Amino acid sequence: MAPENTRTYDVIVIGAGPVGENVADRTTAAGLSTLIVESELVGGECSYWACEPSKALLRPALLRADAVRVPGLDPAVKGPLDVRAVLAHRDRMSADWNDEGQVAWLDSAGIELLRGHGRLAGEREVTVETPEGATVRLRARHAVAVCTGSRAALPPLPGIEDVRPWTSREATSARQAPGRLVIVGAGVVGVEMATAWQALGSRVTLLAREDRLLPRMEPFAGELVTERLREAGADVRFGSSVSGVARVGDEVRVTLSDGGHITADEILFATGRAPRSQDIGLDTVGLAPGDWISTDDSLTVTEVPGNWLYAVGDVNRRALFTHQGKYQARIAGAVIAARAGGEPLDTGRWAPHGATADIEAVPGVVFTDPEVAGVGLTVEEAKRTGRDVEVIDHEIGHLAGALQYRPDYRGRARILIDRERQVVVGATFVGPGVAELLYSATVAITGEVPVDRLWHAVPAFPTISEVWLRLLEARRDS
Repeated sequence: MAPENTRTYDVIVIGAGPVGENVADRTTAAGLSTLIVESELVGGECSYWACEPSKALLRPALLRADAVRVPGLDPAVKGPLDVRAVLAHRDRMSADWNDEGQVAWLDSAGIELLRGHGRLAGEREVTVETPEGATVRLRARHAVAVCTGSRAALPPLPGIEDVRPWTSREATSARQAPGRLVIVGAGVVGVEMATAWQALGSRVTLLAREDRLLPRMEPFAGELVTERLREAGADVRFGSSVSGVARVGDEVRVTLSDGGHITADEILFATGRAPRSQDIGLDTVGLAPGDWISTDDSLTVTEVPGNWLYAVGDVNRRALFTHQGKYQARIAGAVIAARAGGEPLDTGRWAPHGATADIEAVPGVVFTDPEVAGVGLTVEEAKRTGRDVEVIDHEIGHLAGALQYRPDYRGRARILIDRERQVVVGATFVGPGVAELLYSATVAITGEVPVDRLWHAVPAFPTISEVWLRLLEARRDS
């Protein structure tokens, strides 16, 4: 029995980012009393240091890249971006790092908020250290959902903390453009921030340990992004890693593994993510602090008996995207509500109580110039998993809709077709404006639409979506 001073709820959610908010929304809507615990800003990483501010920085750069090539507009847009105006727009999109609006939404949804650092304290038990120094003990009748997300991972370089390096948080919230910026990492954060800060006036050096940018995507994606970054003035280097870093006065001095040196004003490490699980009491339930938390498709932590502990979003490492975390949250909320009501779970494929789309059809967009959008398998992944696929490519710049978008349009589309099942299992689009193509590809893959049926999905002319027709024609003619 819980002590008399313990507050009891049906559901306790640790972490009030978009994932935790969606879990709490679903359980509250199901009639379960729900408390959400947050140690920082309600709304989480995405609202203040990731999705929202990064896209606010990138949108002006991408719009200018399009406009400067449109006849009749180019003289008006060739000048530099107004950095102050772009940063002000970023601040508005980040709500000036004020979560009053998000707190008001929790209130309107009937979700109770407790500010403080939440930790598991045994089965269905949570303790919270509040900003005032008090300790609040909580008990959940049905479920505790860990939605603490992930953080930027820094490499183990001696003295790196003394350098005050940028991570994704500093890169999206900086108050001014650094004159010289070194970016370490060839993934999404690295290339997006290189695009943004180069456009805002920084001299960017991008260091990629691999032999291409965006190594988890189709090779042509990294090639086209590299070409545009270099055209914009960025110094992109491959096979390059950092062996040492030091801050001397206002400068950062970077030593490379080949013995070379770079001097900059700031250095951004975009070298991966780590789970926010180090200090959340995992040891009290038999889990290792600091580890990713594994779950089954119902988002239940199966290593902990009793079906009461859930890990949702980045912290389970299934798919590190906000949209996938929110998808998982909807599943987890439905599972918690069903178990609380004594209902059987329907965990079959595409069922309401089983997350599968965060493994089989994960869409992602890289907001660079050009944009990169991908879902499902790449050629490398198909080979690695032994899938027999047909690869179909088409140059998007050959479409009338693309030439209307940008007269010198350069881009490429690729789909992968499972030879046995005759359905699309992967799609990658690279080019200006291709992000809006991604949902159609996701539907085709998730819905397992037979290729013969796709012929009857007629794209409008002249649009970039006509690339679907051209891909099917290329397959027919091959």
